[in-house]
Amino acid sequence: MRIIFMGTPEFAVPSLKAIAEEDKQFKTVLVVTGSDKPRRSKHAEAEPSPVKQAAVSLGLPLYETDDVTSREFADIVAAQRADVIVVAAFRILPPAVFEKAAFGAFNLHASLLPAYRGAAPINWAIIKGEHETGVTTFFLQQRVDTGNIILQEKMLIDPAENATELACRLSVLGARVVVDTLHLIASRQVAVSGQDETLVSRAPKLTRNNTRITWSQPVKCVNDFIRGLAMKPSAWTTFNGKTMKIFKASPATPSLETTSASPGTIYVENGRLYASCADGWLEVLSLQLEGRRPMESVEFLRGFRQDRQQHLFV
Repeated sequence: MRIIFMGTPEFAVPSLKAIAEEDKQFKTVLVVTGSDKPRRSKHAEAEPSPVKQAAVSLGLPLYETDDVTSREFADIVAAQRADVIVVAAFRILPPAVFEKAAFGAFNLHASLLPAYRGAAPINWAIIKGEHETGVTTFFLQQRVDTGNIILQEKMLIDPAENATELACRLSVLGARVVVDTLHLIASRQVAVSGQDETLVSRAPKLTRNNTRITWSQPVKCVNDFIRGLAMKPSAWTTFNGKTMKIFKASPATPSLETTSASPGTIYVENGRLYASCADGWLEVLSLQLEGRRPMESVEFLRGFRQDRQQHLFV
């Protein structure tokens, strides 16, 4: 069976490798990914996507594009005479592209659809305090993330893990589900099910506006928010007029009685950094102040002066 694989980030790499390992039954005729660009910061040098690096190491044919709507791209896809197009963390494809495969195109989505449709399902599942998530394969159709479901697998979310850690585990689970999906298609044994529109929830794109910490929320909500955005793009607040990213925190209470502290109030005790929320305190464990490198809060506090001024995260 001839496969076109489309993906860009690290999440997609295990699926590409798993398909390549099934080379007796599946032949990857083309890997499509985004073009080289700065990936660690805006000012870094351009570098290949994780999928490109994997494709090169596997010796697979590669095509890079940032425009999936062009006629040229549709013609390139059609020329491969693919049986199936596999999509994992790639761009939204038009019908002119995803209809070019003989047996259809399917997507690997990192949620239990119809829950968390959208660009950031892993992040929002943690932010919303879910205890369970998973992966779904579904056939593409014109409306994003609405196609008929092929397979789903569930996974528990560890209460302490962050989005980066969960994405890693889901990518491994997803790779197995992708291969299982391909075997079903190859054997003509696919039995799809529709999505229940009454159970839909959203996972919108992460922006600077929706990743800012609201300290007036309960401790659990703030902690889940920080976990759900770590390590990238990260939850942020401001400290003395500068942006501060917070990567890790934990519910904890300082020994000093400070129950009347306003949300966002900072308290330092025995080399530990605390921030107040609506109903208690979080200990901030790792962070990055604008213009400085990421560090543990212990290191940050070496240069922190606690005086009579009330310091706040805002």
